[in-house]
Amino acid sequence: MKRAYNFNAGPSALPLEVLEKAQAELIDFKGSGMSVMELSHRSKEYDAVHQEAKALLCELLNIPENYDVLFLQGGASLQFSMVPMNFLAEGQIANYVLTGSWSEKALKEAKKVGQTHIAASTKESNYRSIPNFDEIQLSENAAYLHITSNNTIFGTQWQDFPSFENVDLIADMSSDILSRPIDIEKFALIYAGAQKNLGPSGVTAVILRKDLLERIPENLPTMLNYKTHADSNSLYNTPPTFSIYMLSLVLNWVKEIGGVNEVQKRNEQKASILYNVIDESNGFYNAHALPGSRSFMNVTFTLPNEELTKEFLAGAKEAGFVGLNGHRSVGGCRASIYNAVPLEACEALRDYMISFKEKH
Repeated sequence: MKRAYNFNAGPSALPLEVLEKAQAELIDFKGSGMSVMELSHRSKEYDAVHQEAKALLCELLNIPENYDVLFLQGGASLQFSMVPMNFLAEGQIANYVLTGSWSEKALKEAKKVGQTHIAASTKESNYRSIPNFDEIQLSENAAYLHITSNNTIFGTQWQDFPSFENVDLIADMSSDILSRPIDIEKFALIYAGAQKNLGPSGVTAVILRKDLLERIPENLPTMLNYKTHADSNSLYNTPPTFSIYMLSLVLNWVKEIGGVNEVQKRNEQKASILYNVIDESNGFYNAHALPGSRSFMNVTFTLPNEELTKEFLAGAKEAGFVGLNGHRSVGGCRASIYNAVPLEACEALRDYMISFKEKH
């Protein structure tokens, strides 16, 4: 069997070792005579999986004890609503930094809940960069500041994170969580759909500072209240058990290869391979993101014209590359090189890009 060079933006590549482990345990999980998918979420067998996933995430990201880890459903898209519903009080203003489509969608949902303010935006330049910290202008009575740490469509990423006294920082890290070490204590809340770096789709990880739970209004629908899930260890209703199991396998894989520091090293190496080809192409390839804002997760680039782009993508498909089409907002191409994408795939793409340029 030949594995595809998977550059899909999400759901994305999973480590081969993880898939093989899941395959070996699929029918009979640890002698239970059942698949993980068949286990009761109240069973001791599943409870061990659930607790291991939480413990590994805390260990790998160095999450302090005054934070809780929740496993929810609905993806980041549901978090766009849950965040303001839980933390945007009457008389306060939710502040958002716009750096792409997902932050726009988060803002759209917050507007349905209460007052909002755009603290900074790079929309006028078609989101080619991340704002400088001094460009962020908070409103009065800020409930929180929301950012999107990595922008899959435009290929930009926060290289560092802003900090404002007495204003909680909330981040959508769906597409770069676990890709590099981060200081959790800079954030009041982090949420991330799993389907980029953590595992398959179906589970959303939420890391929140426990004191936030005291701010939640009492009249929220039960399932949209973070306290419901914190109080029940994310077991209030049936959780996405197989997705959480796969998450635990991915976290074990990260630990085995050397942790988040090793993952960061690999990601930087993969990204530099592709950005070097782009920068050394004399304009044949052009990166959408400006230097200093470039993502180590999503490398976005364009070719001289639409005809060449179509030829490039057709040739790439024949060569076994998957998921290189750029989003319509940017056009061109996008290589999503999340944690599980191997170095060999990036080297193969580099070689294809060089040969295609030489041919034309």
